[in-house]
Amino acid sequence: MTGLAFRHQKVQRLRRLLGRRSARQAERAFVVEGAKVLSEALRAGIPVESVYLAPDAPDDVLLLAKDSGTRVHELAAGVLERVADTVTPQPVMAVVPWVDVPLDTLRQATFLVVCVDVRDPGNAGTVLRSAEAAGADGVVCCGGSVDVYNPKTVRASAGTLFHIPVVSGGDPVEVLEQIGSWGIRRLGATARAGSDYAALDLTSSVAFVLGNEASGLPDEVEPLLDEQVQIPMGGRAESLNVGMAAAVLCFEAARQRRRP
Repeated sequence: MTGLAFRHQKVQRLRRLLGRRSARQAERAFVVEGAKVLSEALRAGIPVESVYLAPDAPDDVLLLAKDSGTRVHELAAGVLERVADTVTPQPVMAVVPWVDVPLDTLRQATFLVVCVDVRDPGNAGTVLRSAEAAGADGVVCCGGSVDVYNPKTVRASAGTLFHIPVVSGGDPVEVLEQIGSWGIRRLGATARAGSDYAALDLTSSVAFVLGNEASGLPDEVEPLLDEQVQIPMGGRAESLNVGMAAAVLCFEAARQRRRP
């Protein structure tokens, strides 16, 4: 059977979901790429809407999709390369529904990460991956931060988007006020003038608040921080990028919480 051509309406929809945030918002759906991320979605029980396979897609992916009852569409040769935004795209794509949760879902959390104006999609994906790996209870990506369903963010998260509660949107001031009302200590990450992260007690309820890659945290959120923290630099670098900083902070919290 001939695969779907580039002009087919299903392929054009796939292209819109990959390229336009407005399309993802309108349909509350997004695209995952690659067999690994697809398998993570299925493992998490996400109701995958449809799977699109290039002619060279491995047979085990086809079997995985069919066993889950997901609709499978085969693409004509060269179509996926025109749809994807990477030089060497994965031979598998799938459309899945949004998975974010309301902020109130995290009311009982003791370990959160809050992104305020984090704009780089790769960094955002790394934050998600680090938070999930360190055992955080959730990640909040406030309004103004990059779309958590951006294809680059989804790729960088490596499927962890399906395994940790994620809140998408919300005014940063309102979010931090709400988190503070739950008794969670809000620790703002800064490149300078903060407390040494390793000297803090991170075994209580904490939320790491991460700011913009270039300008840091905006002035309006500073009054809502309970403390500022920094990662001391021993070399010539002035700071780490926000994805790396999130990993360092999250795993220090995880280390302290493992202690007897």
